[in-house]
Amino acid sequence: MNIALDSEKRRMLEIADKVEREERLTLEDGLFLYQTDDLLRVGQLADQVNQRKNGKNVYFVQNMSLYFTNVCEAHCAFCHFRRDQGEEGAYTLTPEEMLAYIKEHFDPEMREFHISQGHNPHVPFDYYVECIRTLKENYPHVTIKAHTAAEIDFFARLSGLTYREVLQRLMDAGLSTLPGGGAEILADHYRKKMKVDKATSEQWLEVHRTAHEMGMKTHATMLYGGIESLEDRLMHMIQLRELQDETGGFLVFIPNALQPARTTMGLKRRVSAFENLKTIAVSRLMLDNFPHIKAYFINLGTQITQIALTFGASDAHGTIVKERISHSAGALSPEGLTKDELVHLIKGAGRIPVERDTFYNEIKVY
Repeated sequence: MNIALDSEKRRMLEIADKVEREERLTLEDGLFLYQTDDLLRVGQLADQVNQRKNGKNVYFVQNMSLYFTNVCEAHCAFCHFRRDQGEEGAYTLTPEEMLAYIKEHFDPEMREFHISQGHNPHVPFDYYVECIRTLKENYPHVTIKAHTAAEIDFFARLSGLTYREVLQRLMDAGLSTLPGGGAEILADHYRKKMKVDKATSEQWLEVHRTAHEMGMKTHATMLYGGIESLEDRLMHMIQLRELQDETGGFLVFIPNALQPARTTMGLKRRVSAFENLKTIAVSRLMLDNFPHIKAYFINLGTQITQIALTFGASDAHGTIVKERISHSAGALSPEGLTKDELVHLIKGAGRIPVERDTFYNEIKVY
């Protein structure tokens, strides 16, 4: 008799029983799920939870990623997007230049602008406010998702305002929701080693807590596949789960695999498909109070994204048009997908494609 194997089976049955009873999983449960090699069973449990919440629906949005500036005061070890002021390739667009770019790529069915950018200290806070205001005035029907919690913390330092005051000014200009970036791993020892010289873990959480208190729904991410431990990943999820218990303000969790520096980097420098699928599934099982887990095709690639839709993910992100941050770090995926390609990808997994707006209101079922 293989005692270790029997013990593992018993442990998996105990966790499956907790999932069936909708009982919250512990850090120790999460560690077991990460460490077991029974990927399919973990995926089945996650799919069970996801279908309980979302049926076979998989959501996507027609959106466009925008980047006003890549100039950044931070020097995060994993970032290949940032530039110093005056460095070759550095840019800061005016609102009018961004409008020209949008006009070139805009589709009338587009429902969301997703703005990611550097922490540029060479322009005032008013510049960022005016960028939001200009977009909203010219595209009033498009939801503006902009400025990570790390950027909000940066704006507070830049302007001398509180988080609440910064958020209010941006909301008055047309901001509707915050993306989830800047979280990386919510552990200060990790942030020190990875030179995440921007908002601390507690500051990131406090920005989202403040936004939720102001009635704003937001997003949450995790950047995995670096120096973090499995415990770090799970404590990241648990901190998000605790804040969600408190506020109920998160719409979705997006686990993003760290990308290598160049597209020529081999498999040894990339997070494995096995680990990507395991992380999607464990996220779904641990974050019982999050309505959605997103499979971000930019980081996962389209084929792993398709499989992830049966491992607990209920969102395939959106059209994007032209993604830059992950691709500057060596992502091998397309820079964007068309609506028809997203529908095809979702249907290929035996799921129901549902076009949504930013807040998961259904637009059309395909």
